[in-house]
Amino acid sequence: MNIEIRQINRNPSEIEKAKSFLFDQIDKEYHIGPTPKFHYDIFDLEDYYISSNKSNFFVAMDGEKIVATGAVRAYDKDYDFFKDIYSKEDTASIWRLMVDKNYRRNGLARLIVGEMEKFAREEGYTRIYLHTHRYLEAALPFWKSLGYSVTIEEDDYDETSHMIKNL
Repeated sequence: MNIEIRQINRNPSEIEKAKSFLFDQIDKEYHIGPTPKFHYDIFDLEDYYISSNKSNFFVAMDGEKIVATGAVRAYDKDYDFFKDIYSKEDTASIWRLMVDKNYRRNGLARLIVGEMEKFAREEGYTRIYLHTHRYLEAALPFWKSLGYSVTIEEDDYDETSHMIKNL
């Protein structure tokens, strides 16, 4: 396995390939199709991650095949419990960390997160936010192993855990 992790190109066919990979992974993991309410950033991948300042989209490539993704952008959520705590100026947020099932347990997620954290530091962010779901068996142990800590656990239908790491 010869994997290359890099930033996505502005090439329209590569952007479409990334969208296709993400929607395929979401279907396999969550059993839902493309839904604008939840996947607006994927539909507008270029605007959210490639053209936007202080944002980036990373891919892990096995030859010409995308096998993992991860994105970082300025924090832009409107959760009441984080009002006046996180801002787009000092807080990055992680999005769309997905690894093809056939490539898991090879350290790809760690490598992509490392690239996202490096990018966030270089862009002047002082911390990085993410949310995950407790029903994803490996999610919390993975993020905790990278130094992220849970700030709030919601009792919502998605079993959402909000996490932060100081950079």
